[in-house]
Amino acid sequence: MEAQPKKGMNIGLWIAQALLAFGFGFGGYGKMAWPMEELYAKVPWASAIPEWLMRFIGITEVLAAVGLILPAALRIRPVLTPMAAAGLVIIMVLAAVFHLFRAEYMLILANAIYGGLAYFIFWGRMKKSPIQPR
Repeated sequence: MEAQPKKGMNIGLWIAQALLAFGFGFGGYGKMAWPMEELYAKVPWASAIPEWLMRFIGITEVLAAVGLILPAALRIRPVLTPMAAAGLVIIMVLAAVFHLFRAEYMLILANAIYGGLAYFIFWGRMKKSPIQPR
């Protein structure tokens, strides 16, 4: 009977990993690769951040998106998957502080949702349903 809850948790974690990887992969790509003028037009708060920092955030988000999927899927150093999730938790906390100072409260809600999902992945892959290496 113990296998079913673990299997359900594993499926839920994979769904969460895929959703976050998709979201942060595309969002990070935009921050990393779009011309800054286009980014300012699509993301108004981006103009408050220096270009080098925006590019750095984009790179870290893309790397985290890759880290949410590849180590777990390939079972090569799968502990990197919860570490990628922990990195996204940190990014979301910092983003929430940034948006708090700018009184962008709806964006803080989005940071809390994404950060909570990332924490769920971190907790789940570290404690409840870790992926064993090959």
